[in-house]
Amino acid sequence: MKKLNIGLIGYGFMGRAHSNAFRKVGNFFDLEYQPVLKAICGRDEAKVKPFASKWGYESYETEWRKLINREDIDLIDIACPNDLHKEIAIAAAKAGKMILCEKPLAMNATDGLEMVRVIEKAGVPNMVWYNYRRVPAITLAKQLIDEGRLGRIFHYRAKFLQDWTISKDLPQGGAGLWRLDIKVAGSGVTGDLLAHCIDTALWLNGPITQVNAMAETFIKERKHSLTGKIEKVGIDDACAFLARFDNGSLATFESTRYARGHKALYTFEINGEHASIFWDLHDLHRLQYFEHRDEGRLRGWRSLHITDGDHPYMDKWWVPGLQIGYEHSFVHQFADFLDGVAKKRPASPTFRDALQTQYVCDAVLKSAKTQRWQRVVTGRKPGSKR
Repeated sequence: MKKLNIGLIGYGFMGRAHSNAFRKVGNFFDLEYQPVLKAICGRDEAKVKPFASKWGYESYETEWRKLINREDIDLIDIACPNDLHKEIAIAAAKAGKMILCEKPLAMNATDGLEMVRVIEKAGVPNMVWYNYRRVPAITLAKQLIDEGRLGRIFHYRAKFLQDWTISKDLPQGGAGLWRLDIKVAGSGVTGDLLAHCIDTALWLNGPITQVNAMAETFIKERKHSLTGKIEKVGIDDACAFLARFDNGSLATFESTRYARGHKALYTFEINGEHASIFWDLHDLHRLQYFEHRDEGRLRGWRSLHITDGDHPYMDKWWVPGLQIGYEHSFVHQFADFLDGVAKKRPASPTFRDALQTQYVCDAVLKSAKTQRWQRVVTGRKPGSKR
C-alpha cells in the first residue's frame, strides 16, 4: 500500500470526526493508500500536544505555515474556523498538497471562487466535508432519484433545527463560540446549518435558480469572549427561504438555533409524481419511501432499514440489521476520496461543487437583507455550455 501522510489543522469537534475517519478507513475499506497521521496543528500547544498523543499523530505544529511547508506532508485537512479556510487552502495548493476542507468552503462566494481557481490551477486533489452525502440512506435516495423512481420532482423541503444559543448570557467569539462571531464565521445558521441542507439538495435535485429569504438575529448584542466587551451580533440566528430549482420544483428551507428541544434535527422530504422520500438525521439509518403505484389496502409509507449488503457502503460494515452512525459518513467520504486519488478522478463534492452551495448561501443572505427574490449565480466554468 502507498502511504499518504496527513497534516490536520484544527483539533475541535471536526478535528476529532476527521481523525476518526483517518484511523478507521483502512480497517473496513480495501484501498491503495494507507493514511498516516503525520501531524496535527493548533495554536494552543497545551491542547494540541495531548490531542496528538490521544489520536496517534506522530508530531504536532503550532503554526499552519510550518505544517504546509513540511516535505513529509502529502495532504492538508482544514478543520479550523471559516475565516482561515481561504488562506490555508491557497497556500496548500501552491505547495502542491492535496486538500480537504471543512464546510462551508469559504466566508463567501468571492473568496470561494478565488480558492477554486488556485486549486484547479495547481491540479491537486480536493474535497469539501459535506459528509451527509455519504449517509447510506441519503446515498440510496440519490440512487432512487437517478433511476427515475420518483419521476418528475415537485417539492423539496428541508429543515435543520438547534437550540444551543437561546441564552442571552452566552458570549460570542473565542475557541468554542467562534460560530457566533460574524468576522470569523461569515454568517450564522446559513453557512453552518443551511449549507448542509443546500448541498444535499443540490446533489439530489439539481441547481437552485432563485431564492426568497428572511433571517433574524434574536439577540442583538453579546459579550465577546476575547475582548470582554459588549458587541453587536452580526450573524443570523434563524433563516428560512423559498427556492426554485432548475427542474421546476419548489422548495422550502428552514434553520434556526432557537428551536427549544432540538439539538440537531435535520430532515428533508422530496415529493415526485410517482413516489416520495423522507429522511431524518435522528433516525439516519432509515429512509421513508412512499410509492403510489403500490395497490391494495396496505399501501402506505415504507420504513426502509438501510443495513443490508446491497445498500450503499453497508457491505463494508456489519451483518444485516446492525446499523451504523454519524461518524461513519466521514469514513465513507474519506474512502471515496482515497479511491479517487488512486483512480485519478475527483471525489465530490470538490471545491467547485462546494462553490455552488456558497453561491446559494450568498443569494439567501442578500435576499434576507433586501427582502426581494434573488437569482443564484451559476458559477459555471468559463466556456462551459451548462
